[in-house]
Amino acid sequence: MNNQGSLVVVSGFSGAGKGTLIKALLEKYDNYALSISATTRQPREGEADGREYFFVTREKFEQMIKDKQLIEYAQYVNNYYGTPKQYVSQKMAEGKDVILEIEIQGALKIKEQFPEALLLFVVPPSAGELRRRLLRRGTESMEVIQARLCRAADEAQGMSSYHYLLINDDIDTCVEDMHQMIRLQRFRTTTNQDFIGKMQKELNATVLITGQLSK
Repeated sequence: MNNQGSLVVVSGFSGAGKGTLIKALLEKYDNYALSISATTRQPREGEADGREYFFVTREKFEQMIKDKQLIEYAQYVNNYYGTPKQYVSQKMAEGKDVILEIEIQGALKIKEQFPEALLLFVVPPSAGELRRRLLRRGTESMEVIQARLCRAADEAQGMSSYHYLLINDDIDTCVEDMHQMIRLQRFRTTTNQDFIGKMQKELNATVLITGQLSK
């Protein structure tokens, strides 16, 4: 079977708990790698190059765009953010399932380029629960919370573009559901064409040999 890792895109509303979910998945299983983005913004205190981000100059980033070294990229508040193709390819070649935590726009770009990628969307059990989670943070004004809810309403229009929904009610259950969804990705026929071709040839040869022996 195909030993190459899968490309997994995870999106979700702010407050749905996708970051917590991914962290718990990485802590529980060792066959995952979290994709590291490249960015032109300056490192914050405590951040290290190659751990939180690959920190590059604007000139370097724009050269990466020209050389098609990024799977996807976007610009936020005058800084570029993008997913380096080389890092993702390397980890997948090592057999790691690579997790990309990105917004819907980037996820849909990846879906176009990599139809074999698995797209997961993390949601709370209800809109009311999402509001409660945002309020429980206690770190944002009502105006910011309202803006996040409005954005969630817009993002909800793209949920049907994903392969699966992950309803994040109980974190342990959700982690296990996510793990099983990704594990099943390894057995899709579209990712095992080499194995299928090998099996077909072997069966044809076996039929021929068995036919000759029966004569």
